[in-house]
Amino acid sequence: MAERITLAITGASGAQYGLRLLQCLIASEAQVFCLVSRAAKVVINTETSLVLPESDQEFQAYLEDFSSAKEGQLTVLSHEDWMSPVASGSGAPSKMVICPCSSGTLSAIACGASNNLIERAADVVLKERRQLILVHRESPLSEIHLENMLKLTRVGAIILPASPGFYNKPKTVEDMVDFMVARIMQQLDMNQELMPRWGESYIS
Repeated sequence: MAERITLAITGASGAQYGLRLLQCLIASEAQVFCLVSRAAKVVINTETSLVLPESDQEFQAYLEDFSSAKEGQLTVLSHEDWMSPVASGSGAPSKMVICPCSSGTLSAIACGASNNLIERAADVVLKERRQLILVHRESPLSEIHLENMLKLTRVGAIILPASPGFYNKPKTVEDMVDFMVARIMQQLDMNQELMPRWGESYIS
């Protein structure tokens, strides 16, 4: 049975992380429920060469083509699709990644706001004691950010900052993006070939 994963992309800088993760999840044959905030669409249009379509139907087709998804493998949800599986503990996937995760989204989840489907989906994952990974990208961090991270960590969320390493000697921006996506895939316990695990070259 295919892994079911919710992927949310919010309006923090670093849209490339979320888009690359989408491609890798699809390549791993996961079934993906994808949520892209309005702010994220602005960031994607700013930080990448992609030009996103306006209508929901065209956006679904666009991301299917971008990720090479098979029929039925990718479901793109609108911001207020409250009848979708991710909105309820009885239907939501057991794993969710918010990549990148804005400070506003971090705060809303920490407070249990559930003002939109991304926040509600995260709230569902936490209340059902499932896996929630927040790829926060902000610097420097205020005491408010740190308190929210601590609060969420204590209730089971994983804070995975977008902090690429350099021991693999990246040559391109894409290499740095792949480093982070590989770390996320490892946290999800999914196979990835973007980079070797630390120490693998020493295992005979």
